[in-house]
This record gives sequence, C-alpha cells and structure tokens, in this order.
Amino acid sequence: MAVPNPPLEMLPGNIPMPPQFDTIEEERAYLKRKLTGAFRIFGKFGFSEGVAGHITVRDPELKDHFWVNPFGVSFNVLTADQLLLVNHQGEVIEGELPLNRAAFAIHSQVHAARPDVVAAAHSHSVYGKAFSALGQELLPITQDACAFYKDHALFNDYTGIVNELDEGKRIAVALSDYKAAILQNHGLITVGHSVDEAAWWFITMERSCQAQLLAMQTGQPLIEIKHDIAMRTRAELGFPLAGYFQFQPLWQDICATQGL
Repeated sequence: MAVPNPPLEMLPGNIPMPPQFDTIEEERAYLKRKLTGAFRIFGKFGFSEGVAGHITVRDPELKDHFWVNPFGVSFNVLTADQLLLVNHQGEVIEGELPLNRAAFAIHSQVHAARPDVVAAAHSHSVYGKAFSALGQELLPITQDACAFYKDHALFNDYTGIVNELDEGKRIAVALSDYKAAILQNHGLITVGHSVDEAAWWFITMERSCQAQLLAMQTGQPLIEIKHDIAMRTRAELGFPLAGYFQFQPLWQDICATQGL
C-alpha cells in the first residue's frame, strides 16, 4: 500500500512544496510544462525505445481526461504544445498528432481505477525490461529499493502489445493501490500524485532494478534488509512528497540545460 505523506510538522520547515494556482489555466500550463520536462529527462536517461513509452497527467479540470505524448515524437524534442488531451473513450480532444493506442489502453484504465493518481509513467527502459523477465518483485537489498518494499505489484500475464482496454484493466487491477508494478516481459509502470513523483519513482525503480541485476551477477547471496528496517526506510523515503522532492534536482538540471 502506498505510503501517505507524514504530518507536516515532521518535515523540514523550508522544504519546497508543490505550488498552488489561482486558475485552472495556470495549473494546466504548469502540468504540461512538467510533463514535457519529465519526457526530456527520460530521453536524457535513455528510457526511450523507438516509439514506445508514455507519461500521462490528469487534466486539473476534466478529471476523466489526461495529457499524453503523441505517437512517434522523440522524448528529447517533445514540446508542450505537441501534447495530446485524451478522454477515457480514446477521443483526442486537443492536439493534431497521432495517439499511441497502447498509451490510451493502459493509462485510461489506470487513471479510471485510481482517482488519487495524477500522473503515470511507463517506458521500455533497459534494466526495467531485463528485470521484468525474471518474473519476480524487487528485493529490499538497497536503501533506495526500500521505497518499493511491499508497495509494488507483479503483473505476470503478458499477452502481447497492449492494444485493448481489457489488458489495461488487468494492469490497473494488478497495480491496485501500489505506487508501481513490474509488468512481466514488458517493463515498469509507476504512478504518483504529481508528475514529479511518478517520474521519480520510475527513475529510482529502474536504478533499483539495475542494482539488483548487478548484485545477482556476482553469484553471491543477496543480503536483504530486515522487514522492520525496510518498512521504516520506506516510511522515510517512499511517501508522495518525498518522491516529489527527490525529482527537483533533475527538474532544475533539465530547466537549466534545455531552457524549459
């Protein structure tokens, strides 16, 4: 189960908080900018694989609509005005470029099943794909991996490219109320209460998969962090505001280097 934010009195008094907005238009522009930045970061980290991969954010006014990247546009050059606004029936309400059918099939069902989810991220990253072939969950063998301890699912029913809503529904059911899922033979999917959080969970989950794969290659036994310590560690770094905050250095970097 996803870890809730701790009481504010437990956090540093000057920790940056997600912004508030006076109008829907301001919030929508902010979300689209953040979504664009998240794609640029994914591109920088090499998370793209041809036309595969998508991040979505729920529209702040039309709750059964989400913004998504168009089909066939590089993460590295995507701009906010190229994003598509799509409803849960698959209709493109705003935007001229083609819609990725798999993006709609997966994300529409995740957003519909999880009203708390603002953003969701899925891409065919190398280590996420490799780890997904093992058919197992991440182990709590590092501090960072503890963010996902007892808070991610394994969807072990791959039936091919996700083109139908039924497949998206089954992924949403497997995801349940967790922050992430390993899609067996496919890759990773993460969700959050902000673009920042969903993107950060994906990045750190990808790296945790990489770390476990590297550790497994040594042939030595993996030493797991004890249950109570792993749970306590998750409580300290696996809550929504922590995900939002850990994304900020990446956001600062991409803004400075790409002028977003």
